[in-house]
Amino acid sequence: MQLGIIGLGKMGGNMRERLRRAGHDAIGYDRDPEKSDAADLADLVAKLAAPRAVWSMVPSGEVTRTVVRELGELLDDGDVVIDGGNSRYTDDLEHAELLGPKGIGYVDAGVSGGVWGLENGYALMVGGADEHVRRLMPIFDALKPEGEHGFVHAGGVGAGHYAKMVHNGIEYGLMHAYAEGFELLAASEAVTDVPGVIKSWREGTVIRSWLLDLLDAALDEDPELAEVSGYAEDSGEGRWTVEEGIRLAVPLHVIAASLFARFASRQDDSPAMKAVAALRHQFGGHGTRAQ
Repeated sequence: MQLGIIGLGKMGGNMRERLRRAGHDAIGYDRDPEKSDAADLADLVAKLAAPRAVWSMVPSGEVTRTVVRELGELLDDGDVVIDGGNSRYTDDLEHAELLGPKGIGYVDAGVSGGVWGLENGYALMVGGADEHVRRLMPIFDALKPEGEHGFVHAGGVGAGHYAKMVHNGIEYGLMHAYAEGFELLAASEAVTDVPGVIKSWREGTVIRSWLLDLLDAALDEDPELAEVSGYAEDSGEGRWTVEEGIRLAVPLHVIAASLFARFASRQDDSPAMKAVAALRHQFGGHGTRAQ
């Protein structure tokens, strides 16, 4: 099958390579001319035979919206656009509404696998009409991991990114649980080989996982994580997951706490904790530390 890919970064570039290894004709466009197979979006579309399929792997938000709008002007009736970035599911509904009157199909694909996806495959959570998903199955089959799992047609337009949003919210909670366990081990007087404990958990325990494997790999490189800053960004999905929990009255204690922990990581000196220290001094005469 032939596929155009927009955005050849860490994931998009590896996806192009995985598709080519599987025998597909993957043609990529990137703003970096050294990576790109096309001069611009119009040139990419011109290189594709109708009916075309174009997969966008660019940052969510206005960048993705701009790409979808431009593709809406370049593509024809019968073509299909796939958004594989981390867009909010509500954006998918708007994109489908924009492209639908022109006869252009729209599929949203939540993609998980990171830089390891080239060799291991990408877990795919897909939303869209049955006819569009069926047509793209050769692409999905090539990208997903080997075996019966790793792919789901989760529902209509928006369902793929909704599933990926919840996936990433869970990821926040899992990572923070491992992080808290690491900190407690490191603070303990009893444990003298913290990296060894983490490594021992990788086989046979109920908490073994790929994330634990990655923590072990990080500790192999830097046993005390001395070279790593404690500043953690969030790319939006954790916030959206918590907002959905509020909208649907679903308690998300762990995911919400892990999101707020990331916010706290960006504060050199927490204003809230300053207020706590000041209050303790006012009512109990407890000492405060000078800046």
